[in-house]
Amino acid sequence: AVKDVAVNQVYNVAFGERTTLNELFEMIRGLVEMLCVKDNIPSPVYRDFRKGDVRHSLADISKGRDFIGYEPERSIVVGLDEAAKWYVDNI
Repeated sequence: AVKDVAVNQVYNVAFGERTTLNELFEMIRGLVEMLCVKDNIPSPVYRDFRKGDVRHSLADISKGRDFIGYEPERSIVVGLDEAAKWYVDNI
């Protein structure tokens, strides 16, 4: 049931689990290799942190759970896989 206070609010809509940039890169690299490009995928370039860079990120989805009953239906791996296949088929 949606609570009255749920209207006119901002909610994080995410999976709610930590994913590093390196993990995300490897997931995307694997999909690109599987779906369209087999080689010549560049490696990440690491540089010093800059002011404002986010070192750790984890979306807090508790507000969405509490107020509107939000529950993620797909993991990041499944979501990326579905999105990648759509892009290959449609673009």
